[in-house]
Amino acid sequence: MEPKISAVKDGIYQITLTPPIEGFADFISAWLVQGQPSFLVDVGPASSAGQLLTALDTLGVTRLGCILLTHIHLDHAGAIGQVSARFPQARIICHEKGIPHLVDPAQLWERSRKVLGALADGYGPLDPVPPERFVPAQGFSADGIAALITPGHAPHHVSYRTPACLFAGEACGVWYRFAGGHEYMRPATPPRFFMNAAIGSIDALIACAPTRMVVGHFGMLEDGTGLLTRHREQLLFWEKWIGDRIGRPTGEATVSRCMEGLLAEDPLLSAFDQFPPPAQQREKYFMGNSINGFLGWIRNSEGGRRKGE
Repeated sequence: MEPKISAVKDGIYQITLTPPIEGFADFISAWLVQGQPSFLVDVGPASSAGQLLTALDTLGVTRLGCILLTHIHLDHAGAIGQVSARFPQARIICHEKGIPHLVDPAQLWERSRKVLGALADGYGPLDPVPPERFVPAQGFSADGIAALITPGHAPHHVSYRTPACLFAGEACGVWYRFAGGHEYMRPATPPRFFMNAAIGSIDALIACAPTRMVVGHFGMLEDGTGLLTRHREQLLFWEKWIGDRIGRPTGEATVSRCMEGLLAEDPLLSAFDQFPPPAQQREKYFMGNSINGFLGWIRNSEGGRRKGE
């Protein structure tokens, strides 16, 4: 599979990666910003590492100043072993909680296989990375790049404010814009989800007043503040909708009921039918994870909100 390289803005390239999983075309990408120095944001899964390296060769990239990881989930950081080996001088910026799992990825891989099953196999196992390659994201600021700790999608999630744009990873969920300007937005809130941490992260990003912003899944837009505001409202809508109609029950039937209701009533999901059928199945899988995150939050919040880590 050949990578898809899109010149999005001056010196900014979206490199779309396709793992061997049905429905995962146009879902995962790495972002290259060429300059002095050049840097890469996320690297995709191990199974598409060859695609990413081919793309970087095509673009004539021989040196990277740093590789910025938004989080260590397999679809964002799985190829870090292969990519960092190709660019031995690049610093790897990662949340300090994630670094040990990339130095010795055995536990991360086994946990991912347990949770994701065949999906993890499609992403592929990680290669270990020497510890001296890493720089903790906490307090990182260099070359105009500043790391922003933004838990919510994951407790170790990091966004990056750069001269090129704000790279928000999955702090603002999943976003697509279809032909005709139709917008699709889905929360990315897998268990264990802490609503207060996610809202706090979104508020911190809104305070940056971003215009140009990149969403990890999937693309760049010129009104980051507007998207973040809409996503904040969507999270509050999901919390109220699930709390009012479902309460604390769990199980597949509960998730199915939530999914059916939210697809019908959340206007930000109204473009769901514009996905091809395989991508709809992908979205339903992840939507179920996100609903389970809210169900857990609501269940554990009774009697007082628990503080996110």
